[in-house]
Amino acid sequence: MTTHRFFVEPGTAADERFAIPDVIAHQVTHVLRLRDGDEIVLLEGDGLEVRCRLGAGGLDVVSRAPALGEPRHRLTVAQALLKGDHLEPVVQHGTEVGISRFELFVSDRCVVREISDARLARLRAVAREAAEQSERGIVPEVVAPAPMADLIGPGSVFLFERTNGPRLSEVPPPERLVIGPEGGFSQDEVAAAERAGATIAGLGPRILRSDSVAVAAAAVVLSRTGDFA
Repeated sequence: MTTHRFFVEPGTAADERFAIPDVIAHQVTHVLRLRDGDEIVLLEGDGLEVRCRLGAGGLDVVSRAPALGEPRHRLTVAQALLKGDHLEPVVQHGTEVGISRFELFVSDRCVVREISDARLARLRAVAREAAEQSERGIVPEVVAPAPMADLIGPGSVFLFERTNGPRLSEVPPPERLVIGPEGGFSQDEVAAAERAGATIAGLGPRILRSDSVAVAAAAVVLSRTGDFA
């Protein structure tokens, strides 16, 4: 039987017995129809999971342990804005693979130049749902757009599909991947990244869709650090 997992506010599961949190009470009792004796897992976003058993209208803590789905290598993806709903699969599948933080930015060739508060909230909800599904212990942060210049520098890899330089698999696992929009990066942006000390790397001879790059690149990095596959 599937054990359902829920992210809750920090401190919710501090005691050994407590009421079912209001934010999940309806889902637990009326949607999932869980009953006394059933178990759920609560996550407070600190990397730990708290297994609880329903009983007498509340929850009893069964165990506390590290969330096994949380990667050790904390990989940030800086992603240029994409048109339509294409950022949603980036956040969803990137969270499942093990990306720890998403930073958004606008680049020269972005079709979309801004993101609404509602869209940003939706992306954060997608990250939360994906983190619950993939048994993560932390919900990746989705950060509002910042200038690209703030996101490039030593320790980051700037992915450029036309580079004659190394592939991502040939450079040390980075702390940050910087990924462009549908039309890729301009030569001026590549030059700026080089001046800032970023490593320019590619993924190989094939051109991926803009909403596939982050997931493929994260899989490459995290497989090398032992956090994926």
